[in-house]
Amino acid sequence: MSPLPLRIPAGADLRETLAALPAEHGVAAAFVLQGIGSLSVARIRFAGAPDCTDLYGDLEILSLGGSLSPDGPHLHIAVSDAQGRVTGGHMGPGCVVRTTAEVLVMLLPAQRFSREQDPATGYKELFVTGPASISASL
Repeated sequence: MSPLPLRIPAGADLRETLAALPAEHGVAAAFVLQGIGSLSVARIRFAGAPDCTDLYGDLEILSLGGSLSPDGPHLHIAVSDAQGRVTGGHMGPGCVVRTTAEVLVMLLPAQRFSREQDPATGYKELFVTGPASISASL
């Protein structure tokens, strides 16, 4: 495991920047441990919703985490607006950094993350391969 602390500048697409990291660092698995900062645009897909909801304005990133794989990112985000209202869900493309984003990513060079169809959920779910990988089912 290799920690990768990042400062992502104003104007960057946060999701796009994070999605590019595994290929840029030659790994097939990484995890976003936490992120804070600000956005001017947040695109968030709520549970069960087919499309993202767009939020505009001065938004604080309260929490950011998820997995990064060659099949794409799976990221969750919580943001608050200028009135302190909190909104969270799946982070969509087009989340624009307002001033800065500080993100801690853990690169996992011994693992490979992929997204494979899970007949139990009907969705493409995380599949982990590599040393010490555990597949749990209930």
